Amino acid sequence: MYFLKQELFFPAVDEANPDGILAIGGDLSPERLLLAYKSGIFPWFEEGEPLFWWAPNPRMVLFLDELVVSKSMRNLHNRNIFTVTFNQNFREVISNCQQIKRSGQNGTWITNDMIEAYCKLNELGIAKSVEVWQNQELIGGLYGMDLGHIFCGESMFSKVSNASKVAFIALANQLKIANYKLLDCQVYNEHLESLGCKEIDREDFMRILNTDS
Repeated sequence: MYFLKQELFFPAVDEANPDGILAIGGDLSPERLLLAYKSGIFPWFEEGEPLFWWAPNPRMVLFLDELVVSKSMRNLHNRNIFTVTFNQNFREVISNCQQIKRSGQNGTWITNDMIEAYCKLNELGIAKSVEVWQNQELIGGLYGMDLGHIFCGESMFSKVSNASKVAFIALANQLKIANYKLLDCQVYNEHLESLGCKEIDREDFMRILNTDS
């Protein structure tokens, strides 16, 4: 495991340990975070822990042509009970992602420092959000890093059943229209798999990441 210093540097992702941890330390400056995502790396740690940087193998991704929209989700869309917006209230989305209770987790990995760091990236036009509204109330959404050809999803939340799925599907459709190569979802979970995401080899992910046209 590599211990980061003040220098803006990350080792190659194939130096990550079997769990996917590549490095420890550093900071959450916009410059370091952008370098991390462009290098196939993301931060993931809990309050009170050192800053861990990850490059897991395999990598969970969605190829946009493989998005799965179930019949129940299509019916939900046709009822027009939700309104979806893009990048209209980033801070509220990431704050809700921090506060939402998640099964199997005692706390959150989205610390207050993380919120401020990603809000700075949002001001720079790099971190972006999707919001889902019902009766003018924010009831779901997600946020992530927009690299121009890949969107690196970070976290999502729902206050109403299926709201995060609505945000995910809306984002995937927009990315497909804009000819993005994929939606990065980082690590496996069943919720993502149900939407068509799958694991690919880290080497394949890096090859796509490094092809920006």
